[in-house]
Amino acid sequence: MELLREKNGRRVCVTGGAGYIGSWLVKKLLERGYIVHATLRNLDDVSKVGLLKGFPGAEERLLLFKADIYKPDEFESAIQGCEFVFHVATPFHNTHDTQYKNTVEAAVAGARTIAMCCVRSETVRRLIYTASVVSASPIKDDDGRSGSKDFIDETCWTPLDLWISPYTNGYLKAYQDSKTLAEKEILSFGKENGGALEVVTLASGLVGGDTVLWFTPTSVQVLVSQLTNCEPHYNSLKYLEGLLGKIPLVHIDDVCEALIFCMENPSVHGRILCASSYVSSAEIASYYRQHYPQFHVKQE
Repeated sequence: MELLREKNGRRVCVTGGAGYIGSWLVKKLLERGYIVHATLRNLDDVSKVGLLKGFPGAEERLLLFKADIYKPDEFESAIQGCEFVFHVATPFHNTHDTQYKNTVEAAVAGARTIAMCCVRSETVRRLIYTASVVSASPIKDDDGRSGSKDFIDETCWTPLDLWISPYTNGYLKAYQDSKTLAEKEILSFGKENGGALEVVTLASGLVGGDTVLWFTPTSVQVLVSQLTNCEPHYNSLKYLEGLLGKIPLVHIDDVCEALIFCMENPSVHGRILCASSYVSSAEIASYYRQHYPQFHVKQE
């Protein structure tokens, strides 16, 4: 109870509040006593609104705002009055009904606008961006001829023209480039770089574990694709392996704990990679065969 009293009145914003990471983060922030501003594309979506309003503490401390990542100016009202902002929302679908040519352009414009909204608010102390390790490939150049670094750390950036054959498709390439460029755009606002805002980017691995959603999140479907024999999701798993050498894994609860740590620790800034395991697709398949033989995971 002391913790709740201490944090009562501190406002935080979560963009993309009904997504896999966003919904789990909203739940944890409410449990810790924060007042949460969560954004949704559609406030008339009964399933998503009902999910968020059903969390303990939501009636007293959750405010929902309509905001679409393809219309980033809509986030201003949600950000206003907040002390910390978690930018979790990411554009995925096509852009034929928007002002942007593609999802890459939309992601960068959204990152820039949200950062500027934070600066204009005069209340936001820190912007925390949920990035992805797809932006941190150790491959040194676009064609891979120069090889890879011996390790992955915060200095690794995925070359923009990199194409991992034969598993990359247009969707994965757009996601890879959008997460890379949006993260760089967010970091350019950081005070440590002479900017006007405290910024942290948390590049997480492939996220698995529990969910409060009523469907299986895409990243979980990718993680269990060797059990379901879903070829598109398995190709995504192999794409990650080709891009990063092995597959970085992290539990949803660990991601959200790391995001909250990035908010509550006064000395955190810059870029952080987040994963608890680093395994090959063959090691994942071997684990399934050993512990769940009833699923008959293919040897290949």
